[in-house]
Amino acid sequence: MVAADSEGPNDPGVRQADLGRLVHWCVLPFRVLLVLTSHRGIQMYESDGSVMVYWHALDSGDAAPVQAVFARGIASSDHFICVGTWSGRVLVFDIPAKGPNIVLSEELSGHPTSVTDIASKPAQEKDSMADIVTADDSGLLCIWRSGPEFKLLTRIPGFGAPCASVHLWQGIIAAGYGNGQVRLYEASTGTLHVQIDAHARAICALDLAPEVGKLLSAAEDTFVHIWKLSRSPESGCIEAAPLL
Repeated sequence: MVAADSEGPNDPGVRQADLGRLVHWCVLPFRVLLVLTSHRGIQMYESDGSVMVYWHALDSGDAAPVQAVFARGIASSDHFICVGTWSGRVLVFDIPAKGPNIVLSEELSGHPTSVTDIASKPAQEKDSMADIVTADDSGLLCIWRSGPEFKLLTRIPGFGAPCASVHLWQGIIAAGYGNGQVRLYEASTGTLHVQIDAHARAICALDLAPEVGKLLSAAEDTFVHIWKLSRSPESGCIEAAPLL
């Protein structure tokens, strides 16, 4: 059992869901950490949940009095763990092979609004340059190459709808939006290949089975759809076929 930090009373006008409570297993090449977020900070535990190895308090100094402070979006790449924040910054933590000597190595500032989700490439695809994608409330996507210093490769502009969920697979970015659309982009260029009017209401989450290229979308319209992603062998274009 893992004891998350106490939340205390809610701020006026802030919904409980806005506080950004998330739990995510981060599988690194040499260890597995359990990462929890809340409006107070970021906690990292050993894989069995027995020991908290790191705590990072969120700085609310730049927040307006009525603005919620939270962390949202968690992903790992090589020996880094990335966590998004309410301010649009992405915190990059450098994780040692063992022990609690975790350090905040970098803060990425590509987003003008709150980060909504972060995705990373599966471990078997690390030969690609683009291995991290971040999304925000404006619908903007930022594609990064991880390393000792993260590099911003491409920005895909938003179009007025927030991006709730994003995935990265075989050079394809799959993004789900507040207007019910699923969009598939080329990660290396940001080119839009497929636009699907998948749902009648806002998409809540996407999930992807990397071994078979199946994408699942769930939305506020209570429907769940499954799509088969592929590339045309002739043109190299991304394709999506509905399965459910």
